[in-house]
Order: sequence, then structure tokens, then C-alpha cells
Amino acid sequence: MSEPASLIIANKSVELPVKAGSIGPSVIDIAKLYGQTGMFTYDPGFTSTASCESAITYIDGDEGVLLYRGFPIEQLAEHGDFLETCYLLLFGELPTAAQKADFDYRITRHTMVHEQMMRFFQGFRRDAHPMAVMVASVGALSAFYHDSIDISDPQQRMVASMRMIAKIPTLAAMAYKYSIGQPFIYPQNDLDYTANFLRMCFAVPCEDYKVNPVLSRALDRIFILHADHEQNASTSTVRLAGSSGANPFACIAAGVACLWGPAHGGANEAALKMLQEIGTVDRIPHFIARAKDKNDPFRLMGFGHRVYKNYDPRAKIMQKTTHEVLNELGIKDDPLLDVAIELERIALHDEYFIEKKLYPNIDFYSGITLKAMGFPTSMFTVLFALARTVGWIAQWKEMIEDPSQRIGRPRQLYTGSPRREYVSVNQR
Repeated sequence: MSEPASLIIANKSVELPVKAGSIGPSVIDIAKLYGQTGMFTYDPGFTSTASCESAITYIDGDEGVLLYRGFPIEQLAEHGDFLETCYLLLFGELPTAAQKADFDYRITRHTMVHEQMMRFFQGFRRDAHPMAVMVASVGALSAFYHDSIDISDPQQRMVASMRMIAKIPTLAAMAYKYSIGQPFIYPQNDLDYTANFLRMCFAVPCEDYKVNPVLSRALDRIFILHADHEQNASTSTVRLAGSSGANPFACIAAGVACLWGPAHGGANEAALKMLQEIGTVDRIPHFIARAKDKNDPFRLMGFGHRVYKNYDPRAKIMQKTTHEVLNELGIKDDPLLDVAIELERIALHDEYFIEKKLYPNIDFYSGITLKAMGFPTSMFTVLFALARTVGWIAQWKEMIEDPSQRIGRPRQLYTGSPRREYVSVNQR
């Protein structure tokens, strides 16, 4: 622990402990601030507040660094696969060959969902948004698997964790199939995690479906890049819900609901719509001028990040992945990609973008890639939720096992009416 910080209030000095992490900035512990001063801190969005201790993910936004359990995201995406990343996030270390084989086997054998969930889906309108279906169906898992909702039992926590990592791809594929009126496709145990998901999304019963390994690898990489991202809005939602003792399925459903917001999980869809609006490379200068005009509401989507003040490390991987997918599918002259590449070039060289640090982020490329694979924009956030499930679970599990964890209870700065007396209705 570092030297304490001193806070002077009304000529009274209060000492506050300073805690240091393994890397990154230290924090001032204000847990006893109210007891010592009668005051709270005010921090809208909690942007300067550490809500927990965590050993899972580290971000250095200024340097463009993202680490899962200490491993750079670039290395994991280049050399590993998604289930290996899942194991790492859950258990803290990369698996041995035997551990990975066992983990893969257990996940694969949990991919089927209860058959009665087929009828559950029939209650939705045929035009229901897939994310609405996901919020409901993930929450409903607690009704079908109530033998793994006792959060005080480590074994039940692990079973619930395995079930969600395994079954949410199945639910996501079912949500997609339901939205387009096609029959559900059961999982197949001889396929790996991502290939199985692609088959469940795009196979039909009347013909054989062969998974394209390039597309499978690309989607697997996308899952790795989205697996966790520290204490973002949806992860904080999962932790807050979990702090009340809610069952794990309900907590993850809360995370799915939060992710649905366009400022969070819907950013890649917004970036794709922007590229479509621009249309062609020759129209870029007009939109760049609009973006620089403070009086114009137009904003370039997919540039800049609330955390990253440098180049998003995930964007570099996504750029390469996008090219691999388009080349595999024979899409060599995609106007959207042409617009994206030119916008990226401008963002990396234009003084306006450099000064404001508006570098391309992961959403800039992922929307193009998913569209090329055949996913409609309504499924983009569903895929994000699928990938982020393991991060939510790891964070939830860490919170449950933390002896210092308390129920979340943010304070407020009250600005309403002061105390006043009730007046009967005939006197008002």
C-alpha cells in the first residue's frame, strides 16, 4: 500500500488509503469517506471510480493495450481459439492440452437446450428483434436449469457457467432462425464451437452444409476480441445484479439487456449504417467536412473510443480479418470496404482526427465482416452478447468469490424539493 492521500475539508485533514494494483494507476480508497466527513463523492458514469478489484482484464487506453489475464489480445487472437480464451478468463491460466480437451468436451456436450424451449420461442412475434428474444430466453434458462442457481455452491456456479457458454450460441442461432422463419438446427458434437454456431445459423435440413474454415476462424477471432473488456456498462450491470444474490442466468440476461443499447453493443451496426450512408469514396470529403462542423449533428461512427485514446488494438486484428473474409468470399471491390479503408487513411493522417485522437475502433471493421458472412445487422449485437458471455461469467464468478464484495448501492446528489407538508386535496 502506498502513502495515504490527504483530503482537506473545512480546514480538517482526512487521510485516505491509497491502493496500488499490479499495473495501472493507483486508487484512493474512499470507502470510509462518509463516516469521516459526512460527504460522498460525485462521479457521473463512475468514470473516475474503481468499483471493484479484478484480476481478469487490463486496459491502457493511452497506449492501446488490452490484456486478458496478462496476455496481449493480439497474441490470443493470432495463436489461440475462443474456448482457450474462455478457459483463460474463467480459471486465470491458459490450459494444458489435456485441460483444453476436457474443457472443449464439456462445453460441446452442453450445447443442446431443453426441448421445451422450442415452444418457448413460439410465444414471440415472428418479427421480434433477436436481442429481445435473447434477453428473454437467457433469463428463462433459470426456469429450465434450476438445479444450478444456488450461488453459494461452487459446483453449481461452475455448472451454470459451463451451461451458459455452451447454450447461448444455440439460443443465438435459434433467435436468428426464428427471425427468418427457418427451422432450428440442432448442434453437432463433431464440430468445434464456432463452426457449430455457423452451422446452426446457416444450415437447412434439406441439404448438407459445409463450414468454411476461413469464415469460422474469422468469427472465432471476433469472439476472442469481444470476450471481455474490463468494467464496461454491461459488465458493471452483471456485477450489480449479481451483488444482490440474483441467480447467474438472471445476471447474464441483465448484461444482454444493457448491451442492447446503441452506445454499447450497437456501435458496429451504427458504423455499418454510416458507411452505407456515405456510399462511395468520392462522397467522403463531404462527410468529413460535416463531421468537422460543430453545428452539424452528423458524427463519424466507429472512430474513437471512450477508453482507448490511441489506436484500438482490436481494430488492427479486425482489419486483417475483414480482408481475409472478403478475399475468401471473392469480394474484391466492395464499396463499403473502399470507403472504410479511405476513412481509416484519413483518420490516421488528418490533423483534426489526430488532435482529437479519433482512431478507428473495432466496430469500424466488425460490421463489414459480419455483413459479408451473411449476418443481418439485427444479429450484430447478438453475436457481441454471445462472445461477451464468458467475460460476464468470469466477472460474476470473481465477484461472488470476493469476500469484500457488498451489494451495489450508488449514492446520489439530491436536487429535488426539500421537505414539505402534505395538503389535503380540497385545499390545493
